[in-house]
Amino acid sequence: MSIPLSKKIEGKKFVWDGAPYDTEAQARQTMEAYRQNGFEVQLSQDNGQFLVYSRRRAAVQTASS
Repeated sequence: MSIPLSKKIEGKKFVWDGAPYDTEAQARQTMEAYRQNGFEVQLSQDNGQFLVYSRRRAAVQTASS
C-alpha cells in the first residue's frame, strides 16, 4: 500500500504524520494532541487504517528596522 505523504483538502496542503492507526480512536487521540499544538488536522481512511494529516500556518514575521 502506498500512502500519499501529502493531500490537498479544501485547497490546503496537509502532510501525513507517518503513522497508520488501527482504530479511529487512536487517530482521534493523536489529532487532538496536534490541535492543542496549533495544527489543523484531517482524518483519512485507507485500506482499513486511519491516517492523520496536519498543517500549520507559518507566522508572518516583519522585518525590524
